[in-house]
Amino acid sequence: MLIDFELRGQEYIELNKLLKLLQLTESGGEANEAIVSGSVKVNGAVEMQKRKKIRAGFKVVYGKVTVQVSA
Repeated sequence: MLIDFELRGQEYIELNKLLKLLQLTESGGEANEAIVSGSVKVNGAVEMQKRKKIRAGFKVVYGKVTVQVSA
């Protein structure tokens, strides 16, 4: 599944907040656990930083979901 996410004037969104906002996880704690367990990729690489700044042009993959971030 592909999701297009628009930052809407923001410079970035933190990775854990993105997962929660898109309801890919049920809570912020679950989002953090998914990240530190190595289940999330940013731009093709496993990302371990819970508060990684996700900017326009980034691609986030979690499970079968790909999020394309735009400005």
